[in-house]
Amino acid sequence: MKVSISRKAHFNAAHRLYREGYSDEENLRVFGKCSNPMYHGHNYELIVQVTGEINPETGFVMNLDVLKKIIKDEVEDYLDHKNLNLEVDEFKTVNPTVENISVVIWNRIRTKLDSKYDLKVTLFETPRNFVEYSGD
Repeated sequence: MKVSISRKAHFNAAHRLYREGYSDEENLRVFGKCSNPMYHGHNYELIVQVTGEINPETGFVMNLDVLKKIIKDEVEDYLDHKNLNLEVDEFKTVNPTVENISVVIWNRIRTKLDSKYDLKVTLFETPRNFVEYSGD
């Protein structure tokens, strides 16, 4: 029997959505106010969901304290209060859209998680705009 456990977290970060080679007008047309050359910020909300079998000895899918530490080390410490375009290696050449941020988060957590678990991240950029990524 598989069960999913989840942990919520948050981080604050600034970014600018733009494409090199586009004029300022084209960036504005494609990315709207998110293309502001002076950047803008979000209070990101994250839900990390881990799915697996319940361990009959502990009753856990996994220890939530372990998941909490992985999220702190791989997401919060890495992204919180950063300018994603300037300070995070993955976004020096990749546009830091909420879609791309969720993939980076998933990849960082996946490397720290036993392969027996399924992983899904849900990332809210605003209370109404969010993405889900499961590695597919």
